[in-house]
Amino acid sequence: MKVSTGSDTTSLRALKWLNFFLADVQTGLGPFLAAYLAAQGWNPGRVGYALTFGGLVTVAAQTPAGAIVDAVHRKRTLLALNLGVLCGGAVLLMANSSAFSVYAAQLLIGGSAPFLGPTVAAITLGMVSARAFDRQFGVNQAFNSAGNVFAALVIAYVTFRYGYRVMFAVPLVLALPTLLTLRAIDPRTIDYRRSRGGRVDDNSERSGGLAALLKEHALIFFLVAAFLFHLSNAAMLPQLGEMLAKGNLRAAAPFMSACIIVTQLVITLSASWIGRRAQSVGRKPLLLLGFGVLPIRGVLYTLTHAAGLLIAIQTLDGVANAIFGVVSVLVIADLTRGTGHFNLAAGALATMVGIGAALSATVGGQIIQRMGFKASFLGLAAIAVCAFSVLLFAVPETLRANGEATASAEIEAAAGGAKVA
Repeated sequence: MKVSTGSDTTSLRALKWLNFFLADVQTGLGPFLAAYLAAQGWNPGRVGYALTFGGLVTVAAQTPAGAIVDAVHRKRTLLALNLGVLCGGAVLLMANSSAFSVYAAQLLIGGSAPFLGPTVAAITLGMVSARAFDRQFGVNQAFNSAGNVFAALVIAYVTFRYGYRVMFAVPLVLALPTLLTLRAIDPRTIDYRRSRGGRVDDNSERSGGLAALLKEHALIFFLVAAFLFHLSNAAMLPQLGEMLAKGNLRAAAPFMSACIIVTQLVITLSASWIGRRAQSVGRKPLLLLGFGVLPIRGVLYTLTHAAGLLIAIQTLDGVANAIFGVVSVLVIADLTRGTGHFNLAAGALATMVGIGAALSATVGGQIIQRMGFKASFLGLAAIAVCAFSVLLFAVPETLRANGEATASAEIEAAAGGAKVA
């Protein structure tokens, strides 16, 4: 079915703002939770266990979620349903900070989160095709980061003025514009086959599911590198929040907001550029840069407790996360082109990221309890060096696979139109 240019333009504009508002909702339920629990009297070990539980729920759901996203035709409905589950977690956290409420909320949040990013990526791929995916995904990430900045500012204000518990009302309020922008995307602009990494012009797809994908050595090593990256990275910012919450509970949330804002501003300003550069210079040089700044960041955290300097160090977090957030998905798209299993492989990547992030909270929390914050940051930095080494020596450049697919992508574009999703 041919879709009008006007419909395409409106849907692409709605896609950008969907990324913005969806980030608002997720930010309100993410990095602030550690500082909230610390302010409620939870010790670092208990905070780590709660965050790990939510992370493990996410890990268990990631790969199945990718397969579901591949299979489901109605991507917008799938996204809306999981947004509702996420908001249910916010309601529980707003109610009280008992262990039951926190763990039940983590179950809901951790179970819905694996569907959000992959579904948006699938919608994007289905709308713009592989040929334009690099650029559009970079734009998506820029709007996503701008949404994180906006949410951090709002949360900092309401927390400072009304207390920690009120901050969980923010994602509930911002869920409404998220649903409105999702509804504004014309479902006719989302091609089902293209959204799962298949080819519109070719009914044949490489089969075998996850088992076949894991025969790709480059994919295996990239998953290992991603695991180590997040094992190092995930705990760093929450640990900063815990460290400051111990000394000044009232200042902890504004500090966390400032750190998030710095990180997300870097991503906002660089994500579109990264998407373009990844197409011209390749994936690996950018990934090496992103992985390389992570151990530097961990070491720098041990050299000062000055809030201004710690916030400045967060620019490195922005560099690392901007590159990983954009380029990692492009690598997955390269390695799965023509298979029809893009979201399944993206789910496998998210699983490794989730395992690393979940374990990071526990590892960091236990090191803090035994040896202090400085030792924890140095330990996380050492893990980051291992991640860089795996990427450097075991993961090849994948842009060549992308180049091989360019001709078929051009055919997709020339075919015109899109099937109803």
